[in-house]
Amino acid sequence: MPRTGFIDHIGIGVPDLGAAKQYYDELMSVLGLREWFDTGPGGPLNYGPDGGQGAQLFFYRAEEPAAYSRHRTGLHHLAFLVASRAVVREAHEWARGRGATILDEPREFPQYGPDCFATYWLDPHGIKLEAVCHAAEES
Repeated sequence: MPRTGFIDHIGIGVPDLGAAKQYYDELMSVLGLREWFDTGPGGPLNYGPDGGQGAQLFFYRAEEPAAYSRHRTGLHHLAFLVASRAVVREAHEWARGRGATILDEPREFPQYGPDCFATYWLDPHGIKLEAVCHAAEES
């Protein structure tokens, strides 16, 4: 039987789990992701594809909070694959409406492949986020 590996989940430490929950509960509904299960009070947050297999994202309370920087060794950014360019634009407007630092407006990034359309912004903890679609413009 051939081996096929996928990322099951990624865990990220944040200094304020309550703020992360408020932010990511709203954002995940825009991106088509949802909380998978309740981990109880103070437990990690978890999000994944709605009704399908795919990687899950966990947020944990950082035991040793420190300033995050994508420019140091470690996580550079999180990219969320979305269904359409319209959802990329919606995520951008959602982030802008919450005062996020926008790094790149929605546009094509041909260096990442044909039809790559994305936007980038920073979450409240400074983590770089991306909403990306690899489909042509809808007619």
